[in-house]
Parts: sequence; structure tokens; C-alpha cells
Amino acid sequence: MDIAGVTEVGQLTALVRSRAQAEAGEWEAMVAFRDAEQARIDALESPLRRLAERAGVVLEIAQSMGLSEAQVHHRLAVADRVRERAPHAWLAFQAGRIDAARVREVASALDRLERAESWLRLDGSVIAYATTHTVAELRVWLKRFVLRVEADLALERSEKARKDRHVEVVHVEDSMAWINAYLPSHVAAAIQKRLVREAKALGADDPRTKPQRMADLLASWTTTSESTETTLVSDIAVTIEADVLTGLRDGFAASADGSWAVPASWILDEALTGTAFWHRILIDPISEDILAHQYVGRFAPQLLAKAIQFRDGVCRAPGCRVPAEHCDLDHREPWPTGATTAENVWVLCRRHHAMKGHQVLQWVLPSGQAVAAGSTEHRPKTAEASPAEHRLAHLVVHHPPR
Repeated sequence: MDIAGVTEVGQLTALVRSRAQAEAGEWEAMVAFRDAEQARIDALESPLRRLAERAGVVLEIAQSMGLSEAQVHHRLAVADRVRERAPHAWLAFQAGRIDAARVREVASALDRLERAESWLRLDGSVIAYATTHTVAELRVWLKRFVLRVEADLALERSEKARKDRHVEVVHVEDSMAWINAYLPSHVAAAIQKRLVREAKALGADDPRTKPQRMADLLASWTTTSESTETTLVSDIAVTIEADVLTGLRDGFAASADGSWAVPASWILDEALTGTAFWHRILIDPISEDILAHQYVGRFAPQLLAKAIQFRDGVCRAPGCRVPAEHCDLDHREPWPTGATTAENVWVLCRRHHAMKGHQVLQWVLPSGQAVAAGSTEHRPKTAEASPAEHRLAHLVVHHPPR
């Protein structure tokens, strides 16, 4: 695709859409070729001949497109899943509104969802989010969607997976070894946070790199401690919905940055041990203000700063996934005109903070829409397609108009 002479962002967006349409065209052609070959092969009389020729279809596609057979199998599986379960997403792919990378993420979520009504809900809401957010953001949103709409099934999978926790030691070359630990996400997050904090606390005079310090600390803790119980002492932010917290229904506790989630009961069990320190933060559902606290000074007190980090999770620039704890606290409306409140303060990574401060920051969403810094959203739009629209999209995908 020739980008010579491109001088405007809108032209780049048009090129991206053209690329997505070309990808959709390739995938459609692969599906059409396979289906036509399957129909021809099914008409053969010899069962052995049918078996042999079926095996050759994927190979033929792979050779003609310069792909491996595994790549062809994967693309056909993704196409079949999305065409059948999320026809709106497939039509958006054909129109160039979403690309192949986003289609793969949608297919992965569909694979984890087991109920037809969940497929319909996903198909009705995912396009609004996928067209305005990056692939990384979409992946996090889809993970939360699966946990929210099929919490009971996800809880069963989590409990089953926790029973498989284990540690594996693999000795490799140069007198070294790998220690692989399969642990619940909140435990692993606590380990990581404590290692990072303690490694930094050793000071700049320590000649070791931070990764070396973390490795030595882990070795020291595991070879000198006699504890047989898990004790969480790290400051970890999780979000638990009110009805889940009160036990009205089962659900998950999600990390602030959305990278992991565990059954809420696991977190609550840790709370009952008395080893964790909890903040309960009430957030206004409209303004997202935290208790509407206001401070005269420019810098937020530690408690408010921690609450804002927990609320935002990651840098608020679209597409940026820098964890909030590594970001700056920025006033949306500059201080002193803008107050030091949770409504006016958010987290920005150092790079986006500097760009905003020098007034050279322009955020353009994947859809090509330019937005003001104060109006960006990491959350999905709530509009959903109706079941009738879902059925119509399914008919269009499988019986396109001539």
C-alpha cells in the first residue's frame, strides 16, 4: 500500500480501512474456496478419495497464499466462529471498520462464551468499542465482558484452574534454570509488586540491575522462609461490584488496569485473614468523582492520589497501557484554575503528560476521530443491537445479496 504523498491523518485512516477490507476479502475468498471444494469432494464416491482430498484443501490454500497450513486452519476457524456467532462483527470487518487483529480477539472471546445469548450480547456491543479503541484495550474489555455475562461458568473454570497451581524448575544451559510458577493472578500480582518495591528500596548505590535485585530477593525469600501459608502484604487495587461484595451474586474482582481478574471470594478470603488493608472508594456513576473531596493545594494528598490511581488503572490517553502507579497525576483543567479534585485529576504517563503540557497533544482514535483530551473514554458505549438485527446480519453474512 503506497503512502507516498499522505499528509493528513484522515488519509492514513482511509489506508487502514482499505487494508482491513483487503484482509476481509482474503478471508472471504479462503472460506468460499474451502466451501466449494468441500461440496465437490462430498460428491465423490470413494470414501478414501474424499478423505485424501479434504486433507489437501488447506494445503492448496496455504501454498497459493504463502501461508503455513496452521495459519490457514486458524484463519478459517476464526472466520467460521465470527461469521456464525457474531455476524455484525463480520460485516464490520468487510466494511473495513475493524481489522483482522480485532476479529481474532472477538473470536477468542466467542470461544470462551458458551451461551447463544452471550454471543448475541457481544455481537451487539463490541463494534462500538472495537472501532474506537486499540487492540490491547479491546482485549481487556473482552476479558471483562466474558467474566460479566457468564460469571458462573467463568467461576467454575477459575476454581478448576486453581487446583492445578504448581511450580516447575527447568535447568537450562550455562548453569542456569527457570522457575515457572502457575499461581492465582492476585497472588502473582502481589509477588510482582513486592519484588518491585523491595528492589527499588535497595537504593541507587546497589550495583545490581533491578531485574537482578528482584531475582536475588525471590531466591532469598524462598530459601529462608519457613511459612506454608500465602500472606498478601502488597497494596493491590481491585474493583468489586457492590452486589458481589455483599454476596447477592457471584462475580469477579478485577485489577485496576484490567489485566487480570479473580473470583471475588478469593479476595474476600484474603481480607478475612486480617493481613490486607482495604480502601472502599465510592465513585459517582456519572461524574466519576471520588467522594467529591477538594483540596486547596496543587498536589493531591496521598490517599486521594492512591484512589485516583485505583480508579483509572492505566494512563488515560487512548491506547496507552502504562499502569497508573507509574504515571503522573495531571489536572485536566490546569491548576490553580482547575481544582485538585478527583473529578479534575487523572493519571497520564510522563510522555503524554509532557505532550499535553506543551499543547502538542492530539489524540486520534482508531476510527480516525479526533477527540479533546478531557473527553476521552476507556469504557465501551452501551448501545446494543437487537436480536432481530443480529438475525438479519447473520442472513446477510451467509446469504449476501447479489
